[in-house]
Amino acid sequence: MKRRPLFVATATLVLASALAACSSGDDEETSSSGGGSDPGNCTNTIPKADVPVVTLWAWYPNMELVVDNFNELHDDVQVCWTNVGQGGDEYDKFQTAIAAGTGAPDVIMIEADRIPTFQIQDALVDIREYGYDEVADDYSEGSWKDVSVGDAVYGVPVDGGPMAMIYRKDVFDQYGITPPTTWAEYEQAAQTVRDAGGPLFGDLGANVPAVMMALQIQKGADPFTYDEADPENIGIELNDQASKDVLDYWAGLVEKDLVGTQDQFTPEYISGVIAGDYATYISAAWAPGYLTGAGVGEGADSGTFGVAPLPQWDPANPVQVNWGGSAFSVTSQASDPELAAKVAFEIYADEESLTDGWTNQIIFPLNLNALDDPAFAELEVEFFGGYQANKEVYIPAANAYEGFTYSPLQQYYFDAMTKQLAAVNEGSISGSEAADRLHEDVVGYAEEQGFTVQ
Repeated sequence: MKRRPLFVATATLVLASALAACSSGDDEETSSSGGGSDPGNCTNTIPKADVPVVTLWAWYPNMELVVDNFNELHDDVQVCWTNVGQGGDEYDKFQTAIAAGTGAPDVIMIEADRIPTFQIQDALVDIREYGYDEVADDYSEGSWKDVSVGDAVYGVPVDGGPMAMIYRKDVFDQYGITPPTTWAEYEQAAQTVRDAGGPLFGDLGANVPAVMMALQIQKGADPFTYDEADPENIGIELNDQASKDVLDYWAGLVEKDLVGTQDQFTPEYISGVIAGDYATYISAAWAPGYLTGAGVGEGADSGTFGVAPLPQWDPANPVQVNWGGSAFSVTSQASDPELAAKVAFEIYADEESLTDGWTNQIIFPLNLNALDDPAFAELEVEFFGGYQANKEVYIPAANAYEGFTYSPLQQYYFDAMTKQLAAVNEGSISGSEAADRLHEDVVGYAEEQGFTVQ
């Protein structure tokens, strides 16, 4: 299939240059530094000899258990697992292997929004012909859309991030606030709390552009249209009215001092959460685990937090959105794509692995066998004081989620959005101006890469 030579060459050269300092310059060492393409590099012990081995890169915290479970359950294939780094660290190594044409694993864990970036370089395999029909009903349509490019499927969804609103029950009780069901009510509640001398109601972190994208889609935006069947063309619409409305809304909250502007996932932000500086946290289903690990909700704050469905722009037409999530993809360097697809479909899909994942707040499972498990649905979440958050909030959001269309430009778009959100937080531009600048920036970049922008 034809690809944009400029885009592929640019992506490869930029990343290869960035990685040069990490490479010895020796081709063999560069390949081996890519990690687990060699079954001799396994982190785990392979218990069954004389059967085919599939190599895997993944960084889930419980992957050792997951791999051991898979190997115990299978006599026809074994998995050799290596953790070559989390997120960007793994992607850098994968990009190096793509450029070299060797060194990639058979199966790789990839965040859903990064799949098109690698698919456009012919680095991933469409798994529809390798058993997809047998497991298709184990996941929702929205889950499959997130890992697809056009009609082709490039990953098996594992975990997701249906969004909701975490809030401090003590703040809401003190100021007589009930969880807002619309964004208009959210602003009204924020004003009530601030007028009474209360804390900021939330936070607009410039470093979480995926949240803004999700909220814009929730209002009706459609940032990208892209199909591998027409790889020369891409639709980009980042300054439509819905996108501008959402950016203007949050810019207004910042201007009125109703929400903060602290970057999230930082010690400063966590300190603020612990100190009660924010009444709400617009987040995803993985957030309770993240906050617990960061020391939030302990001691005097134990049981302080509640959770409610994400506020809606139009309550008559509710839209559920997602933040985060990963999948297992088969790479084009897999020696046996069919066997690699079997691993991608079946690893982290057994009951013991899924249960360990959600029990320890490692994943929010997308496998419907877990979502439909009464034990998962009725789990009394300690972070929320025993509230059945899965049943009441997160599972309904996951079931109603219809999926996003990501683009091969996703990381550039996120970086560009971060720059514009920072300008909004500084008060130097309006939300609408940010949308116009973002659109111009990303369209220009897309054209530089050889795309025809629709």
